[in-house]
Amino acid sequence: MTAQAEQALLIKPIEANLQAIRERIAAAARSVGRSPADVTLVAVSKAQPDERVVAALAAGQRVFGENYMQEARARWPVLREHHPNLQLHMIGPIQTNKAKDVVALFDVIETLDRPKLAEALAREMARQGRHPACFVQVNTGEEAQKAGVWPGDADAFIRACRDLGLPVVGLMAIPPEDEEPSLHFALLAKIAARNGLAQLSMGMSADFEIAVQFGATHVRVGSAIFGERPPKAAPAGQGSATTS
Repeated sequence: MTAQAEQALLIKPIEANLQAIRERIAAAARSVGRSPADVTLVAVSKAQPDERVVAALAAGQRVFGENYMQEARARWPVLREHHPNLQLHMIGPIQTNKAKDVVALFDVIETLDRPKLAEALAREMARQGRHPACFVQVNTGEEAQKAGVWPGDADAFIRACRDLGLPVVGLMAIPPEDEEPSLHFALLAKIAARNGLAQLSMGMSADFEIAVQFGATHVRVGSAIFGERPPKAAPAGQGSATTS
């Protein structure tokens, strides 16, 4: 079998998965009187083989989320040459010393979570003249092992980011795995509303329909599109993040 034929076989299931997820998003949106067009599907491509990502691109997907700077830098510059309309979201933890690379590569930064990172991103945006949209990550479950500003500190942090000139457009959250996600989605929506933020990145493969019903404008879906990730160690010096 030729490489072209193998790629064609790979496209079909991924295309079907994308279509099924889009239909579920649309049904969830309509169930609460929302337009499906108001919800963006972010395909989480972290640790996925390049051929699966290429298959998703061939199936029409144009918004992707990556967790690791090293992996994203190796994958996306070439793909962007062929697909200049794609949008790349950083959805993993960001080391402050990677701010330069993140600003240069990504179109949206979803994991703005601490003052030092905000300052580093603001400096790089001013230096590069490039201003990726930013989401503040809120740790709605107040989990010590998880990144994100705690809910009680969110308002002040959002103000501080705005004072730095960062283009904060919304909030992002990853609810605790063992708690009802709707409670966390409702909390995130409440914080966003009182801060005049219209965009909410919340909901993953297991709960994106609930997230849409609670106002998600972006849902992050990985395994339901691409299948299970092949076993792979995280790049050196970068922790894992469960954002798919």
